[in-house]
Order: sequence, then structure tokens, then C-alpha cells
Amino acid sequence: MPVNSTSAQKETPNADGETLPINELFYSLQGEGKLTGEPSVFIRTSGCNLRCWFCDSYHTSWEPTHANMALDDIVAEVDSHEKAEHVVLTGGEPLIHDGAVSLLKRLDDRGYHTTVETNGTIYRDAPIDLASISPKLTSSTPIPDKDPKGDGEWAERHEDRRIDLDALGNLVDEYDTQLKFVVTGPEDMPDIEDLVENIRNTAAKRVPNSEILLMPEGTTREELDKKRTVVADLSMEYGYRYTPRLHVDLWNDAPGT
Repeated sequence: MPVNSTSAQKETPNADGETLPINELFYSLQGEGKLTGEPSVFIRTSGCNLRCWFCDSYHTSWEPTHANMALDDIVAEVDSHEKAEHVVLTGGEPLIHDGAVSLLKRLDDRGYHTTVETNGTIYRDAPIDLASISPKLTSSTPIPDKDPKGDGEWAERHEDRRIDLDALGNLVDEYDTQLKFVVTGPEDMPDIEDLVENIRNTAAKRVPNSEILLMPEGTTREELDKKRTVVADLSMEYGYRYTPRLHVDLWNDAPGT
């Protein structure tokens, strides 16, 4: 369900007034990480505290687009996909919204397995079955020649905010996690190695290599074709796990996939 569909335009809040800004709500296959291939309902919130230049959800960050939906309506839409037992709360950055915690509690009460896709800069106490954490590397910063808007406004803010080790440590300690790094090339590996070491030093829980995933950057098949073998080779070299972008392989960059 894209944001411009009729049902997405409902803006009647719950009795308690809670809504979430929803960019997309759709049923598909999980394309990344440990649960690749799992039929899932995706709830994509709008709004983000970072601005990665390669963001694959441009209309949730650089140009946020959404309709405010009541939690009742979101849950009803999830329930309508009767074959799905998994729900993915994604964004943007879903954990910037207070309503995300309320939604996760309601989904948990209904027996859904929930994955939250987060950049790892915010920790919240919520029923999360899998925290899919994608820490942003130096290569994600929108420097002037990679800024989608070309004004350089976000470069300093993004760089200052992109890593919060306390939040990362709390997420790793409290939830089943996967650390999913978007890799633009071999030059990212020293940054990844340093960050993994810092997370391991911060978190009380052991972080095995099997929970560290390398994923090629790219939002189209053509872009992935240039990088997937490079990233697969890096995964073997460093002993980390490779994850594809199955949804891109299947549907290219079509919305709602």
C-alpha cells in the first residue's frame, strides 16, 4: 500500500490520539538479513534523523512523504495479510516515533514476529524479536559531491549523529540482533572493523561474526551486479555473513517490494 493509496489517507487517530507517519504498508518477502525470503508485512514510517546519500528510501528521509495513520488502521491492514506471521517496522528511522513502541506492543500481543530495521542511534524498550541494526559508515555521509540535494546542509549533522555506541550497546544487549553493514567497496572494511570492535567493547553480550552481515550497496539490479561479488569475497575474507538484496534481484527498484 503506497502512501498515495486511498486507505493510506486515513488520518483518524485512535482514542488515545496515536498515529504514525506511514510512507508505505505492503506485503512482500524479506529481502535482507537472517530472515531473507520470509513472507512479511512491511510498515515503512517516514522521517529520519540521518541522511545517507545512498538512501534506498529517499521519500522517508530526504523528502519525507507520508499519511498519518491511526494504529488501529495499521494493525487492521497487517491483519488483512493472513499468510504473514512476520512484520517488519522500517523507515526512515522508525524509532524516532513514540508511536512505534505502542505499535510494537500491539503487534506482539497479536502474536506477530517483529523485526525493527534501525540505524542504531536510538534505543527504546519495546517487544522486538529481531533488531536489524544498520550502523552508518563514514562512506554514508552526504559530502558535497554525493549530496542528493546538492546543498551540503546535512553533511555535518549526519556525521555527528551517525554513531551512538551507547545505543548500539543497549540494542545488542537487549535484543536478538543482526549488524547489517551497507558496503560500497573494500575501502569500507577498516571502518567496519573499527566499529565492530567498538561495539564488542561496549556491549556486554558476545557479538559473533555470524551476526555481522555485509550487504552490497545498490537499489537496482545494475548497481548490485557491480558490487555483489566484491562484497561476497569480502565476507569470506573477513569471516562475516553475506546478505543479498533479494527484493532488488526479484523486483528491481519497484515501490512496495
